[in-house]
Amino acid sequence: MKKLVALFLALVMTLSLASFAAAEEPFEITVMLPEFVVDVDFAAENNPILQYIEEKTGVKLNILWGPNSTYGDLINTTLADKNPPMIMAVTDARGPSIIDSARAGAFWDLTDYIADAESYPYLAAGTAGVYRNISVDGRIYGIFRSRAYPRAGIYYRCDIAKEVGFDKEVKTIADLTELAEKLAGYSKDTYALNMCSYTAGTINVITVAFGAPNNWGVDADGNIYPAHKSPAYLEGLNWLRHLYEIGGIDPNFAQISTSDWDNIERTGKAFMRFDCLDNAHRQQEWFENNAGTTEQIFMTVGPVAKEDGSVTVWPQNNGFAGEIMITKSVSEADLPKVLKFLDWCNSPDGQTTLNAGIEGVTWWVNEDGYRYVPEDKTDEASNNSKMYLHDLNQLGMGVPGNLENPPAIVNRGVTQLRERYNALNLELAPYAVSDPCFPFVSETAVAFGTQLNQIISDAAVQYIAGLIDEAGLRAAWEDWAAQGGDMMTEEYNAAYHAALAE
Repeated sequence: MKKLVALFLALVMTLSLASFAAAEEPFEITVMLPEFVVDVDFAAENNPILQYIEEKTGVKLNILWGPNSTYGDLINTTLADKNPPMIMAVTDARGPSIIDSARAGAFWDLTDYIADAESYPYLAAGTAGVYRNISVDGRIYGIFRSRAYPRAGIYYRCDIAKEVGFDKEVKTIADLTELAEKLAGYSKDTYALNMCSYTAGTINVITVAFGAPNNWGVDADGNIYPAHKSPAYLEGLNWLRHLYEIGGIDPNFAQISTSDWDNIERTGKAFMRFDCLDNAHRQQEWFENNAGTTEQIFMTVGPVAKEDGSVTVWPQNNGFAGEIMITKSVSEADLPKVLKFLDWCNSPDGQTTLNAGIEGVTWWVNEDGYRYVPEDKTDEASNNSKMYLHDLNQLGMGVPGNLENPPAIVNRGVTQLRERYNALNLELAPYAVSDPCFPFVSETAVAFGTQLNQIISDAAVQYIAGLIDEAGLRAAWEDWAAQGGDMMTEEYNAAYHAALAE
């Protein structure tokens, strides 16, 4: 009798659980993400990766894709909708429309939630300084999309350098100058430095290396001042101007599209670049796969010291590239559900899924426990990645750092440049120069920052190319000040000193 009762109770419990599971509908979250893979349509139906996410989290994703080329415009249009997506990947976290929308209450204030380590352990594990960088008026309205820090630096063709008589490690600015001058003399139809229309990165790398601030600095009296007023900024521009004068930079650099940047190196037209250091291993691997290269031809540069021995490095980003924001189309009651999902996205399982997909579909595990793609599965993995994984990595945040499990095989090809890249990020990070004004809002910068930045940028390009002299450069700086630069400086000073007083 007892056995029959026990069996009956077990059956009742099983049926109850089955009924509950059947009644439990997945929580649907609408998401807007930028799309880069435009040659293949995203397969939303019967997508094994979306199905896996739903199984693991109970969340069904409904994704709105926007072309990356026009994504900024789409964000502005979407914010004007009465019922925007619940989650939005915001690529320009400091854009005027985002700041204004946050102040107007379009997004949830997440400041207190991300401090709740018990409920959201992965979100709470984010670097406080990076969260501070995305804050608006001291409040946090999004989860930052983490990026390698500082990431930017210098790499060059070490095989060509040897040909021109440079066969040593670049440790100082003097070494860098020697290398650049020798590369400039390689031939009449090649250039030392690969420079294109994206001039900001190149200029920032060299001016900060000379000791200039990152956008804004703090002077000896504790006041904010713009980077171009630092003598080191002019030293950096003079370095580029000299290289241009001796034929080390393409005269048409300002008209060269960023889409042609890689190809200039691949066709052997330029041999050095100030950019994201991870591009060095991608270029090396391209040569191995497409040109039959069997030796290391690229080298990344570590800390570059000034005459006084100090090192200063421009961080390509501020520890993040945009953020994931939750709009007010999510009710307060449902907000914890959305945050729980975003917390999972930052977990080892979530990071692996969003960045790499799932086992047997886009990756496999080798005998050493590493994530890889077998040679006979290359086409299958590539096609599945384009259809199913697509650009889901744009929902990835990596707030607590890289927790992907199983880990991917790091090194590829004949060199150790991928491993060196990871090591350099750690080595260079202590020398990274932060922007003291990044967390603050200047109303002048919001309204006229783009135009004011353009004045400085245009003058720098013209000076490097010899179209204006130092007097012309300084005249442009005066114009910047009169057009709103002085007002912007005052506003940042007020915000900076107010924060110090808190």
